[in-house]
Amino acid sequence: MITDERMTSFLHSIYREDDEMIRTIEQEAREEEVPIVRAETKELLKVLILNQRPKRILEVGTAIGFSAIYMSQYLPKDGLIDTIEKYEPRIQVAKRNFERTGTAERIRLLEGDATEILKELNDSYDMIFMDAAKGQYIHFLPDVLRLLATGGMLISDNVMQDGDVLESRYAVEKRNRTIHTRMRDYIYTLTHHDQLETVVLPLGDGVALSTKLSGTEESDGIRQDDGSDL
Repeated sequence: MITDERMTSFLHSIYREDDEMIRTIEQEAREEEVPIVRAETKELLKVLILNQRPKRILEVGTAIGFSAIYMSQYLPKDGLIDTIEKYEPRIQVAKRNFERTGTAERIRLLEGDATEILKELNDSYDMIFMDAAKGQYIHFLPDVLRLLATGGMLISDNVMQDGDVLESRYAVEKRNRTIHTRMRDYIYTLTHHDQLETVVLPLGDGVALSTKLSGTEESDGIRQDDGSDL
């Protein structure tokens, strides 16, 4: 938790209640310990979609389809979502959830490793939601930027890693140091990339909002991982 627990609880208490099916899928995810977006991040997604009115959304990291289903409620009538997942058991649950919510026609599930699928895509997306393996964000970014339309928004979830990203790499568990370094490099890249304007919000587990600018040079802008702290 990177924000005050009492404040977070208060905000949760005043959010408008979702419909029954959304609540059911959310509860099932909690019971099965499947990671899904936090309540405050979910509310942010809703407001951003209603404000931006994206017709095409790409989600990297489907899990059981909760976020895609939730976002689909607020799309324009002709809006579509592509979502990527490689873990077979979750793919099957996501497919069932799309069918039970009547969203299968608006959500296309792309099965396989995001690294490979992203390279094969050539569509243009108005919004991209990054919510997959945190250590891979930095590797996904070049293709994500290629696919993001000018003026489009990249939303990166869980960029604070429960506050670990603030610490020195030597203060986090050894097994988490690679992810720690890559996430810090990712945040640095987002905030210094010549194609992006980015704000990082201490909301949920940290959310980065990046808008792709027009009239910029095409470059990957990726900071090299030299293992050092920022």
